[in-house]
Amino acid sequence: PPVFFVQREKRQRWSLGSLEFTVTPGSGLAPRWVDALQRSIQLHGVTRPRKLLVFVNPGGGRCRAGEIYRDRVAGLFALAGIQTEVIGECPPNIPPHPHHYLGDLDGLVCVGGDGTFNELMHALISRTQRKAGIPEDNPTAPLLPPRLRIGIIPAGSTDCICFATVGTNDPVTSALHIIIGDSQALDVCSVHHHERLLRYAVSLVGYGFYGDVVSDSERHRWMGPMRYDFSGFKAVLCNRSYEGTVEFLTVGGTEANPRDQTRCRGVRGRETGSNGVSPPASVWQREQGRFLAINLTCMSSACPKSPDGLSPSAHLADGTADLILVRECSALGFLRHLSRHMDHRDQFDLPFVSVHRVRALRFTPKQLEDNEEGEQPSRRGWKGLLGGLCCGEQPLSSWSCDGETLPHADISVRVHRQLIHLFARGIEQGMGLV
Repeated sequence: PPVFFVQREKRQRWSLGSLEFTVTPGSGLAPRWVDALQRSIQLHGVTRPRKLLVFVNPGGGRCRAGEIYRDRVAGLFALAGIQTEVIGECPPNIPPHPHHYLGDLDGLVCVGGDGTFNELMHALISRTQRKAGIPEDNPTAPLLPPRLRIGIIPAGSTDCICFATVGTNDPVTSALHIIIGDSQALDVCSVHHHERLLRYAVSLVGYGFYGDVVSDSERHRWMGPMRYDFSGFKAVLCNRSYEGTVEFLTVGGTEANPRDQTRCRGVRGRETGSNGVSPPASVWQREQGRFLAINLTCMSSACPKSPDGLSPSAHLADGTADLILVRECSALGFLRHLSRHMDHRDQFDLPFVSVHRVRALRFTPKQLEDNEEGEQPSRRGWKGLLGGLCCGEQPLSSWSCDGETLPHADISVRVHRQLIHLFARGIEQGMGLV
């Protein structure tokens, strides 16, 4: 039989290669070669998974998750000798079957989009905290990292998380990362409303533009992935801004510049203070005003439409997130900012945009501040033609948390360093064999 191996192709895509060896009959070399290869695999493959629980979201993306797993991934897992149990959908809670959690699983795999991954991640983190007796609703509680790694087989609309941690949204590449046992730590944001946990997030926590886009797109799910373009077009024309106060805990030191143009390849996150030196002091800052967008991301949030992402220099596992504040400006100015996400120009080099590297965030809408003083909420927006297009005026936006709309506008966010691990190794450079 042939010897299979993983080979790098263009950019970050991987594929399966094979070689066949021939020997003189009766030489005895073939058994010796097989034994040597098996010993090498056992020695260097200690992180490779043996048993996986696979969640397939049949409704994710273009409803092709089941087909992608069956035709492109299942055979690779079988060839690698990995035992799998496949569940036809990703529920909000991991199935509580005892045999799944007696130490016999090496990881969980989701086949779907960012929403599928987020549901699985949320269930895994929550279950880990419950078992450890850690109160998730306490915003300051230190969280325990789960033991199991998570693999992502991309089959969604954007596949942002997979793209930012692997460098491509190719299902075969992701499957091969899982097979060889790669491990990439990932920071996670916990989002609270007062003393109540709302969600966990690893990609985008956004208010204003992205919150409006996600909220509006839910009414157009019949359009498929095109609903995001449609809702985005409407939001740009409306050019809504929202008033409030943003408080954020900044990161000090030379590594705190989110515009340093260093690309995180994710092999190891920047570990501030890991050299024995105390990390630089963090300072709370405050900004007030009207914002078109407030975006917080623990990663670049890159995707095929935006190869550099929301914050090209964001890091995966250093315990920080990049906060992007877009103040009120013209629709044309905001469109300039958005267009720079699709090329390699600096999207922060605009007078109404600022970016900060932070460890925590608090946001209070002006309406809630006014209500505390007995005032009436203010309303502002375009009328006439665009008023009908934008469904009227809105005093408040919604927060989007990895594609899910949150029910509260006043929230607090905290970054938890390396809370989960993925079957990934970050963005790679170069060609060759693995």
